[in-house]
Amino acid sequence: MAQNLRCNIIIIITYIVGIILLIQLFNLQIINGGVYRETSNTRLTRETTLKAARGDITDATGNKLVTTKTGFSLELYKTKIDNQTLNKSILKLIELLEKNGDSYIDNLPIEVNPYKFSYDKEETLKEWKKQNNINENATAEEAFNKLKEKYEIVEDDVQKARKIMAIRYEITNNAFSNIRPVTISKDISYLSANQIREQSSILPGAAVITEPILTYPYGNLASHILGYVGAISEEEYKEKKETYGINDVIGKEGIEYTMEEYLKGQDGIRQIDMSVDGTITEEYISKEAVAGCNIALTIDANLQQVTENALEKNIKKIASGGYGEKYDAKAGAAIVMNVKTGEILAMASYPNYEPELFIKGISEEKLEEYNQNRNLFNRAIGGTYAPGSTFKMVVAAAALENNIVDSETLINDTGIYPRGYNPVCWIYSDRGYGHGYLNISDAIKKSCNYYFYELGYRMGIDPVIQYAKAFGLGSKTGVELFGEYNGIVDVKKQCEEETNQEWQFGDTLSAVIGQSYNSYTPIQMARYISMLCNGGKAIDVTLIKSVTDVNGKEIPKSEYQESINKKLGLENIETLKDLQINQSTLDTILKGMKGVTSESGGTAYYIFSDLGMDIGGKTGSVETGEKDKVNGWFVGFAPYEEPEIAIVLLIENAGSGGNTAPIAKEIIKEYFGINAEDVIEDVTAIPTTSTIR
Repeated sequence: MAQNLRCNIIIIITYIVGIILLIQLFNLQIINGGVYRETSNTRLTRETTLKAARGDITDATGNKLVTTKTGFSLELYKTKIDNQTLNKSILKLIELLEKNGDSYIDNLPIEVNPYKFSYDKEETLKEWKKQNNINENATAEEAFNKLKEKYEIVEDDVQKARKIMAIRYEITNNAFSNIRPVTISKDISYLSANQIREQSSILPGAAVITEPILTYPYGNLASHILGYVGAISEEEYKEKKETYGINDVIGKEGIEYTMEEYLKGQDGIRQIDMSVDGTITEEYISKEAVAGCNIALTIDANLQQVTENALEKNIKKIASGGYGEKYDAKAGAAIVMNVKTGEILAMASYPNYEPELFIKGISEEKLEEYNQNRNLFNRAIGGTYAPGSTFKMVVAAAALENNIVDSETLINDTGIYPRGYNPVCWIYSDRGYGHGYLNISDAIKKSCNYYFYELGYRMGIDPVIQYAKAFGLGSKTGVELFGEYNGIVDVKKQCEEETNQEWQFGDTLSAVIGQSYNSYTPIQMARYISMLCNGGKAIDVTLIKSVTDVNGKEIPKSEYQESINKKLGLENIETLKDLQINQSTLDTILKGMKGVTSESGGTAYYIFSDLGMDIGGKTGSVETGEKDKVNGWFVGFAPYEEPEIAIVLLIENAGSGGNTAPIAKEIIKEYFGINAEDVIEDVTAIPTTSTIR
C-alpha cells in the first residue's frame, strides 16, 4: 500500500515538472520568441583576423630600417540592411575619410570623366568582363552602368557613384559575409578613427581596428636592399590562401621578398560582438598573434647614408659640369664590401625610391615616374657593364701567373700599338706621345693601354678568360636579392655566337682593356677586388647577418639559406673556389693599384693625395657605343696594408672613371673616421674626351 503511494507521488511530480517545462518552452518560443531571437542576434559573434606584426629589418648595429607601428584600419561587416542603406553608409565613410586626408582601397578598373578602362591589355580586360558578367564588347560607360544597376546605386553624381561602386566592387571580390569583413582603408588617421567610432550608430557594420602598420623610419635609405611590400595579387592569394588573407600585404622586392616567409608572423583571432544593426558591443582576443622574425643585415646605416648621398651628389655634379664638362649622368651604383667575409657594408643604386609608398598603393603618376627613370632597377646587382681599365688587373694576373712577363719586365709604350688595327694608348690621344718604358705595376698605375695590348698579343685571350672566371666575374654572387644577373665572361664564345665569325686578334686588343663583350655587375666587381686583396680567398657574398625569432632564438643559416636559394633559383649555383695564385703576383698588382691613388702620376692621385692613408684603386673609362657616352668606374680597397674594405663605383655616362673616384674618398673617410679636408680638384688632370684607360 505504502509502495503504491510512493509511485503515485513520483508520477504526479513528473507530470508537474513536464507541464512547467512545456509552459516555459511555449513562453520562450511563442510568447517571447521574437524578443529572444532579437537578443540572440544582438549577441552575434564575428571572428576576424588579428594581424601579426612583421619582423623588423635592422642594420648590423640594430638600427631599425623597417619596423611596425600601431595604426588604425577600417573594416566593413555585413549587416541586415538593404542596398540603399549600405550605399549611403559607404558614401558617408568615404567622404569622412577624404575630408581627413585618408585614402581608401580602390581596385575598380573603370574611370569616369571621361569613361575608360584602367587595363592596358585587351586579354586582361576581356577576362575581367567575363568574370563580372559584362558583355565583352561593352564600353567603359556601359560597364559602369551595368555595375551601377547591379549594386542598386541611385546616386546621380557619377563621381560619387563611382566611390560607392569601388567599395561594392571590393565587397564582391572579398567573400563579404556576417563573419568575414572587407578592409576599406588601411592606416587611417586618429581623427578618422575617432569620428567613425563616434558615429557607429549611423555607419552600420563599420569597425575601426588597431593593427601593426609597416613603416620605413629612414625613408628611402637602402631601398634597393630592403625592397617593399604591396597588396597580395590574385595569383599569390590563390597559392597562399591558407596563410594569407585577400587584403594582406606581401613582400614584392628586396629582402622583403626574399625573407617573406620569415618576416611574416602568425595571425591571431579577434572576436567581435555586434548587434543586428551593425553596432559593436564587445571585442576581445581569442588567439594571440605571433610577430615575425627579425632580420639583421650586414650593412651599416651611417655608411649606407654616406654612400648614397655621395653617389647622388657626384652624379649631379657630373651632370652640371662640375668636372669641366657636362655629361648626361643620371644613374649609378656603389658597393662597399668586407674583403675577408664578403659582407656587404653598403650598397646603393641611384636613382632610388620610397618603399613606404607601396604599402597603401602607389599612385599611377608616381609609378609612371619610377618606371620612366628606372628607379626600381637595382643597378648594383642587375646592371651589367663593360669594366674598362678596371679589368686590367685580371689581365695582369693571367700574364704573371703564366710567366708571360714578371714584375720587372719593361715594355715601351710609343703611343701607337703597331699590330692589329693599330690602336693608340689613351695618353697619345690626349697628349700626342706614349708612356715610354713601364713595368706591369706602373702600367696599372698609369692605365697604359699599350702595355696590355702587348700582353694580349703575347698570351692570347684564353688565359684572360680563365682568370676572369676564377675571380668570379660573369657569375652570380648569390647575394640574397632577386634580380642578380650573370653578365658575360667568355667573350670569345659570345663574339662567335653573335657575329658567326671566328675570334680575331683585334677582338683580343679590345678585350684586354675591358671593352669588347666583357660585361659584369658592380657586385661581381666588388667580389673580384676583395679576392685581389685577401690573397685569392673565395668569399660568400651576403647581406644577412642573422635571423632571430620572436623568442630571441637565432635561426640556423643553413635553414634560411636553403629557403633563399630555392626562392631565387640558386640551388645549382656554382661555388667559387679559392684562387690558386702566387702572393708575389697579387703584391705586384696591388702595388700598381696603390700607385693609382697614392703616387704622383697615378690616374686618381690628385683626389686622394690628402687622405692621410695609403689605399689602392683603379679608374676605368668605358665607351658605350653611343656618341659622347662614356661610363665611369672606380674600384679600390683600403687601407693598402691589411685591407679591410673593397669599394666599387659605377656611374653611367660619367665622362671618365676619374669622375667617380671622389665618392670613394667620402666612403673611406666615414668608414675609418678620417676628417681630411676637402681639396680643390684639378679638373684638368682628367681628360674629358672619351678615351679608354
